[in-house]
Amino acid sequence: MDPNTPDRFDADELKHIVRAGSSPAKIDWGNEEHRRCIVACMVKGAYVLESDRAMGRTEAASLAPAWWESFHFRLHGELTEDAAIYGAIYEHVPGPRHPSAPLYVVAFRGTMPNHPDWAVVMKDLYLDFKIVINKLKKRTRSKLACGAVDELMDGQASLGSADVWLAGHSLGASLALDVGRDMMEKRELNLPTFLFNPPQVSLTAAVNFVKAQDVAKRHLHFTSYFFKAGAATVSGCHRERMEKLFDRLSPWVPNLYLHDKDWICQGFIDYFELRQRFLDRFPRVASKSMTLSYRDMLWRLLGKDKERPHLLPSAMLWKTSQISLGAHGLQQWWKPNAELGLGAGTRYSYPVPEA
Repeated sequence: MDPNTPDRFDADELKHIVRAGSSPAKIDWGNEEHRRCIVACMVKGAYVLESDRAMGRTEAASLAPAWWESFHFRLHGELTEDAAIYGAIYEHVPGPRHPSAPLYVVAFRGTMPNHPDWAVVMKDLYLDFKIVINKLKKRTRSKLACGAVDELMDGQASLGSADVWLAGHSLGASLALDVGRDMMEKRELNLPTFLFNPPQVSLTAAVNFVKAQDVAKRHLHFTSYFFKAGAATVSGCHRERMEKLFDRLSPWVPNLYLHDKDWICQGFIDYFELRQRFLDRFPRVASKSMTLSYRDMLWRLLGKDKERPHLLPSAMLWKTSQISLGAHGLQQWWKPNAELGLGAGTRYSYPVPEA
């Protein structure tokens, strides 16, 4: 097998989006399926950019450009840390543009465990660990990513929120999450965001590992919500601050693309689905507990009472159960809706309507 095969763009896989001789006007950016597939390909482009660099492929032999040029974008800039490329900024080629198409897409790759440079692998794994302990936002890569988008927005006064899209896979999804939150919290810029298999550390993976029944899992989560509601009553100042943060972030509704067998992102599925069930049954208690996590309370007890970036007030969830392509693989997300079994996404909102 050609070692370059995983990096090659295969137009046959995108026949439902791109046809021979297609023009920008023929890609329907108003169609969720088209948006998802194209943005997933652009994230793949960030992976292949780094692969091109690491493998020493010349410009003529580069495999990355097809992943964005096929959708009428060009490379605006590479995002690097210690020479390694962790992301890319794509710019729409001047000319006819669908009214719903972005002007720029900022895409972040995830962990590359098979990278030929062990230093790059170790740095990615180090950042994965920082996600586990909820400190990615403090790392250089996250700061560089936020700075790059700040610079992009400041460089063109005419850019609006809808003109710049964020996207990432796995570790890259966590980076996009950091950037999106930062833009919303500090600048009130609501950037469309696409998160593929975003990591969420929770007890969900452990509960699912022992194959607990749904009823047992629901009781465990409900008990947890009641406990947090009680703790919230005691730590009123912290809860009020978190509620204000949720209020600021609530208009931002990132798209989360999740596989229900992917233990890395299962925490987001249960966080939103069980939050909604609890809200339906106990709205008053839910309103107190939904902004808190045990990590919040632990950091507070340790004297580090700061807002933690892992909770989301609002989101649009897209969930699949198909396993033929691997639960955590990016390549599944440029497949047609029918192949993934994707129906309509589910929107979860905050603040919640009063009963």
